[in-house]
Amino acid sequence: MDNEKIGQLIYTLRKGKGMTQKQVADALFLSDRTISKWERGIGCPDITLLPQLAALFDIPIENLLTGEINQNELVGGNMKNSSYYVCPSCSNIGLATGNFTVSCCGRKLEPLAAVKATDEQKLKVEEIDMQWSISADHPMTKDHYVSFIALATGDQIQLYKQFPEWALQATVPRKKHGKLIWFDTRDGLFYQYI
Repeated sequence: MDNEKIGQLIYTLRKGKGMTQKQVADALFLSDRTISKWERGIGCPDITLLPQLAALFDIPIENLLTGEINQNELVGGNMKNSSYYVCPSCSNIGLATGNFTVSCCGRKLEPLAAVKATDEQKLKVEEIDMQWSISADHPMTKDHYVSFIALATGDQIQLYKQFPEWALQATVPRKKHGKLIWFDTRDGLFYQYI
């Protein structure tokens, strides 16, 4: 473990949360001098404190151990890298921009892994009057349909719910290019860039 890297990470996370050393110390039942030592690289947290520290800063314990965190993993991150969840029981849709535990209908949901669409799987995207017109020749039956379409850019996501037995269709304001994401109830999560 690199005390200096860990200390710098703790300092960055504390400042990002707008907390003082005293507030972090109080949350962990320690003295503020201990937090100061960590941040200066003179010492590092005891392994028994890592779960509490990780929870306080909303990061995985592994990041504390390595002293590194991807900037996009900090609050918010890039919306194109969001995680999508779909409940297999009720079809609820969940969206997370960071590390979350999501549950629905009494079960923990895992984030869906998006697959890059092949040319045959891609949705049809046309620019019409400064808007993206999105459609597909999908059967859209009750047993097999696209449940949502989302357009993610670096700073926003527009999500459009789709329904079985309706034509797959959405009109999205054309502001900028982004990542088009959709969930097929049989085949999973796909994406393409527009």
